[in-house]
Amino acid sequence: MARRLWQPDRQRFRRWLERELAPRAADGAVALAVEGCTGWRYVVEEITAAGFEAHLAEPADTQAARGRKRRAKTDRSDSQLLRELLAAGDLPESWIPPGPVLEWRERVRLYKSLVDQRTVWGQRIHAELYQHGVAVPEGAIRSEKTRAMLADPSLQLSPAARQRIRVGYAMIDATDAEAQPLKRDLQRFGRRQPACKALVEAHYGIGGLIAVAVWSELGDCRRFSRSDQAVRHTGLDVTVDSSDRRRAGGYLTRQGPETLRWALYEAAKNSSHHRSPDHDYYAAVKQRHDGKLAAISMARKLARRCYHTLRSIHPGKVYAMP
Repeated sequence: MARRLWQPDRQRFRRWLERELAPRAADGAVALAVEGCTGWRYVVEEITAAGFEAHLAEPADTQAARGRKRRAKTDRSDSQLLRELLAAGDLPESWIPPGPVLEWRERVRLYKSLVDQRTVWGQRIHAELYQHGVAVPEGAIRSEKTRAMLADPSLQLSPAARQRIRVGYAMIDATDAEAQPLKRDLQRFGRRQPACKALVEAHYGIGGLIAVAVWSELGDCRRFSRSDQAVRHTGLDVTVDSSDRRRAGGYLTRQGPETLRWALYEAAKNSSHHRSPDHDYYAAVKQRHDGKLAAISMARKLARRCYHTLRSIHPGKVYAMP
């Protein structure tokens, strides 16, 4: 169908489905492929509401299925590729979460963004202090003792530096004002939702907030046939580039959801505690390499364990709302 939607929004797309696609369908079955880029959610919602079948294409795998590029890449060629893959049954599909799962996923991602912003402002304050010869550990920037010390008028700081530090602390306080209530909501939901509750009870280091992140980002584990596929989805698997006798060092693919990798890594760091059942493994990897690689290795183990836990729960309970 050689038509273009100019400035597509929900209302325009809905009119296109009702006035152009529905008459052509003539009450027949229609399947539509949508690339999983920004904006896919409302498109899939409108396709489903119109009574059609929606398929969400994974962008990276879809691009790989294109093969060697022989001509310029355009929207028309992208649409043709999606249609051909869908018709042949070769479309690399992504999971389309239920609406409530998407809502909690957005809340987790918002919390992660707030935490990242708070870290950035702390680093800016630390850099400004270092610029003026004030030695404060980065981990102590947010402490009340440090704040009291920086408020001392006798401390040798320029007026611009004091303004930058004051604004930095104001932004940290504003971020905390939004992040802390959101964190409590996520923890409360994680302790009540059946699948999240199972993750908390089964795995050391996973609390309510981390459980919601894993539950919403890992998705329906029935679509994975083995745990290695779940690890690959997280982006924590290692890619090795080798040719002839040369072999480059492995690195993380980072193909999956960033929030999921963050959640598993934060949970894995709890293995450094002596009371953790995985402390011996963590300590052995840390001694052989370093603490970061030990946490990454534990994160992969947690991804496999979470996969088995979610698969063992009855499908009707995995996404049941408390």
